[in-house]
Amino acid sequence: MNFNESVRYLHSLGNEVLAMKLGLETIRLLSRSCGDPHQKYPAIHLAGTNGKGSTAAMINSILKESGYRVGLCTSPHLVSPTERIRLDGDEIDKEHFAELATHVRTASERLVKVGQLDSPPTFFEQITMIAFLAFAEKTVDIAVLEVGMGGRLDATNICHPLITVITPVSYDHQKHLGHTLSEIAAEKAGIIKAGIPVVVSPQEKEAMSVIVERAAALSARVVSVEQEARLSREYRIEATKEGVHLGQYKLHYLTARAAYDLLLGLRGKHQAINALTAIHIAEELSQRGWKIAASAVIEGLRQVKWPGRLELITRTKLPGPLLLDGAHNAAGAETLRDFLVEHFPSQPITLVFGAVADKAIERMAEILFPLARTIIVTKSSNPRSAEPGSIARLISPVEDIIVICTADATSALSEAIRHTPPEGVICICGSLFLVGEVRGKLVPQNKS
Repeated sequence: MNFNESVRYLHSLGNEVLAMKLGLETIRLLSRSCGDPHQKYPAIHLAGTNGKGSTAAMINSILKESGYRVGLCTSPHLVSPTERIRLDGDEIDKEHFAELATHVRTASERLVKVGQLDSPPTFFEQITMIAFLAFAEKTVDIAVLEVGMGGRLDATNICHPLITVITPVSYDHQKHLGHTLSEIAAEKAGIIKAGIPVVVSPQEKEAMSVIVERAAALSARVVSVEQEARLSREYRIEATKEGVHLGQYKLHYLTARAAYDLLLGLRGKHQAINALTAIHIAEELSQRGWKIAASAVIEGLRQVKWPGRLELITRTKLPGPLLLDGAHNAAGAETLRDFLVEHFPSQPITLVFGAVADKAIERMAEILFPLARTIIVTKSSNPRSAEPGSIARLISPVEDIIVICTADATSALSEAIRHTPPEGVICICGSLFLVGEVRGKLVPQNKS
């Protein structure tokens, strides 16, 4: 298969969530048939509801600055599936992706033919195996793996971690993970391994107790980022409110090992917590013999990029700044609201909003819609997208607020540009799928 054929084949396996099968039996069979590539390098394994992608990108950047060959596997992608697999910071090239996708497809079809599987592995299982193979072929020193959903039954959970990580747990994917915070946390804590340290970001008490209990049962030492920050002799952050660094924060943090004074490459106050988590991951690796200097941590956190998460874009064809943020649940919407209130307190905001139908749309609307002067409701091409009309019905009639429904991201962006004054801000949010479609129209893509 060439690249386009490989993408069509992967999509033919069904929607990544709708056709998902949680469980490890299939991925283990597939991995065995591909030579168990995940056993050829150690991993950092991250689960959580919010912040796991940003934290994964941070630790990847730190390891790269430390001179290590690093594989990074994340999900979902914004524009191209090659974004999910990065080698030393660069997306896997399309030819290599297609070659490995062909190999995984052949192995998958063979398993079905001999009766070991009833149906081919899913989209996520196959793309996870493509990543595992790519990292083995490139002889990475370490892989940074982000869980797709949950943790306990996620395809990435066959890895051999040096450290596991659980970022803030919140409500999301309740249909699959449970309806209480304890149930969701238990699924996330399923990545914890016997005797392997787990770095835990600040959590709600209910979630933290589940994680600590699971870790204790497996004799896995817990590194609590919240506790470490309380013990630190210095922890403070300062906002950058102007210029190209608008919305970025300066972090000052003192641990028993080093002092960290740096500018965070990712925008938003919440990134400070992700950065502290990444710092403690790096310090845990250092204790295990990995050579990671404080200077590499500082530079890695400064250089890190993570598209579609409070990403600010300025173009001459835009009336003003455009903010892309995948905020796709209530916690993410609250983070976005706080950012807009702090950094754009008086500018008129045009909100372009679309969401997946099984998300907490009404709650996200309550959080975000009151900020906007113009609300453009739309949908991405993802089959799980909610209809714009159903979202628009959640908007309370308010004088002087313009509400527009559009059929797709292209028309939504056009309407946003048309209705936003020069001093205004356009914010695209509610779904990473929508953010990806808009970003694909504004940012040059990798053509390799």
